[in-house]
Amino acid sequence: MNETGRELPRHASVVIIGGGCMGVSIAYALAAAGTQDVVLVDKGPLGSGSTSKAAGGVRAQFSDRVNIELGARSLETFETFTRRFGQEIDLHKAGYLFLLDSPEAVTEFEKNVAVQNDLGVPSRMVSVREAARLSPLIDTDGLLAGAYSPADGHCTPESVVLGYAGAARRHGARLLPNCAATGIELDGDRIVAVHTEGGRIETGTVVCAAGAWSRTVGAWAGVDLPVEPLRRQVLLTEPIPGLPPTTFTIDFGTTFYFHREGQGLLLGMSDPEETPGFKLDRSDAWLPRLGEAMARRAPALMETGIATGWAGLYEVTPDHNALIGVARNVDRFLYATGFSGHGFLMSPAVGEVVRDLYLDRTPFTDVSGFDAGRFAHAGSRPELNIV
Repeated sequence: MNETGRELPRHASVVIIGGGCMGVSIAYALAAAGTQDVVLVDKGPLGSGSTSKAAGGVRAQFSDRVNIELGARSLETFETFTRRFGQEIDLHKAGYLFLLDSPEAVTEFEKNVAVQNDLGVPSRMVSVREAARLSPLIDTDGLLAGAYSPADGHCTPESVVLGYAGAARRHGARLLPNCAATGIELDGDRIVAVHTEGGRIETGTVVCAAGAWSRTVGAWAGVDLPVEPLRRQVLLTEPIPGLPPTTFTIDFGTTFYFHREGQGLLLGMSDPEETPGFKLDRSDAWLPRLGEAMARRAPALMETGIATGWAGLYEVTPDHNALIGVARNVDRFLYATGFSGHGFLMSPAVGEVVRDLYLDRTPFTDVSGFDAGRFAHAGSRPELNIV
C-alpha cells in the first residue's frame, strides 16, 4: 500500500494524465479497442477540474474544417450517449444561434456556413426576424443577421464523465482519481515511467490530457505545450417566470451568451482584461462589461436576480486551436489539450483520434495541423468562432 491508500499497478501500457472529459474519453476509446493495462491518473476526483466548470455547450459551428469535423463527430456520440453508455446526459438540442452585428462578421459566417454544410452540418444564415423568433429574449437593435444550427445544444459535462468512466472500467481500464502525477521518468528520449504521489508506474507511453495544467506535464518530458490557463466565469440566474423556449444564444460581437438551465438561464462572457493564471476565485471586475452587453442585447434580463456562479479555467493556445498529436522529440508522448474552451464538446471525437494515433492508425480527420510544434514555423490556424 502507498500513501494514497491504494495498490497502484506496477506497469501500464499507457498512462493518461488528466481525468476530465478528455482523459476519460481517451481511456474508454483505448480500452474498448482492446488496449490492455490502460491507466488514468488525476490529482482530484474525475471531472473536477475544468470539465465541472464548463457551460456544457455542444456544437459543430466552427470556422476551421477539422474543428467542424471534431464537433460534428462528437455530436453524433452525444445524441446516442444514453443508449451506448447507460448514462443520461440531459442533452437539449436547442440549437446554437450566433448574433451578428457587423458586415465583416456576416461575410465570415457565410463562408463558415458554406464549409459546415459541405461537411454535413445543417447550419444556415438566418434573418434578424428569425433570430428573434429563435431567441425571444434578445433586442435586435443593430443586428444584421444570425447563424444557426438546430443540431447543436447543451448537456451535462459531469454526466458525460461518469458515462465514459464507467465504460472505460468495464473494458478493463484502471482509473485512479485523487492520485496526482508528479513527474515523468525518461531514459534518453524514451519514457520509462510516470511518478505519482502514490508511487511509480512503469510505462512506455504517456497521454497528456491535463487541460490547463498541460504545460507542466509536457515539461516533465521535455515537450513544449504552449497552453495558458485563463479564468472564465459563469453565472446562473434565479428562476424566471414564464421563461420562453430559447436557443443557445451568442452575441458574437461581445461574446455574451446564455442558454436555458432549469427554470433560469446560464450566462457568461469572455473578459478581454483577464490575465493568465490559475485563478479559480470569482471576481466582480467583469460584471460592468457583462451588464453593458446584457443591457444592449437582452435588456429583459437586467432585472433578473443571480442565484450563483463559478469560475473555471480555459486552456488557451496562441491561435485558440487545440494541440493534438505525438511529440517529435520524445518517443510515445501523445497529447490532447489546449482546446481554448472547446474541450468538452470535442472530447468524444478526440478520444477516437488519440486512440488511432496510439494504434498507428489513420484518424477519421487529419489533425496534423494541430501539432504542438506549429508555432515555431508560423503554422498557426486561427479559429474564428471563439466564445
